[in-house]
Amino acid sequence: MTTTAETAATATVVGFDQVTKAYGDVRAVDGLTLALHPGETVALLGPNGAGKSTTLDLLLGLKHADSGTVSVFGTSPREAIVAGRVGAMLQSGGLMEEVTVAELVRLACDLHPRRYKAADVMARAGISQIADRKVNKLSGGQAQRVRFALATAGDSDLIVLDEPTTGMDVSARQAFWATMREQADQGRTVLFATHYLEEADAIADRVLVLHRGRLLADGTAAEIKAKAGARRISFDLEGVIDETALNGLPFLTAVDVSGQTVRIQSSDADATVHALYGLGVYPRNLEVAGLGLEQAFVAITEAEEAKQS
Repeated sequence: MTTTAETAATATVVGFDQVTKAYGDVRAVDGLTLALHPGETVALLGPNGAGKSTTLDLLLGLKHADSGTVSVFGTSPREAIVAGRVGAMLQSGGLMEEVTVAELVRLACDLHPRRYKAADVMARAGISQIADRKVNKLSGGQAQRVRFALATAGDSDLIVLDEPTTGMDVSARQAFWATMREQADQGRTVLFATHYLEEADAIADRVLVLHRGRLLADGTAAEIKAKAGARRISFDLEGVIDETALNGLPFLTAVDVSGQTVRIQSSDADATVHALYGLGVYPRNLEVAGLGLEQAFVAITEAEEAKQS
């Protein structure tokens, strides 16, 4: 017998089925198929031009697919948004000017089919202290927090965030993501696009990597790192460093020498370290570790570029 929890875990919040969107000869989204589920916190990554913004626009009904189907809670994006099931914080688009923060948040709450109290929304977004300030007098980070308040003005089941922490300081970013974790813990699905890969590594329980409109990788941060295949090797060398000899080591994918410190990426760390000792050098403070998400992301996308060139 299927339990309620199992049904929720397998329900589809967002579905893309062979979705394509082109601008002239450029395919911003190219046969994209994916599904998001309740309670997931999902990071959408990709280099500039990968199709992230177009994917979010299709999900929110701001653009329409040339082919394929986009569904949100089993309906069209527009129907889900009208029902108040989706909250969005977009990078583009301005805020109303010459109104106060409190007036703008109250308006958003009043318009939401399942609205929260404006005071609670402002407190959660950390903007209660600037409630009486005019919107056009806000700093970049404050404006971002107001956008977050508008995205969470009501009881939405899906929250979509495009570069949400741009302009925020470290403490504001930490508070923001603590709030987002609470949202996911309550069963909401959180989808965010970001250039801060350390945020994706620390926050997301699932990572999607787009490249030229296609889904290149889909998994946990640990799985994405493993997919890159390479490992990091770092060590110190005394005296003059023969970079030519280092570049001749087997299975290298990258070499960086900074002073006496050498950092290497290798697709076979054991073989590379063995060959390193074969050079007759004696590395100190030798460390071998897996790639961070940022290095893995670069490795995966560069490998794909190499295949297509």
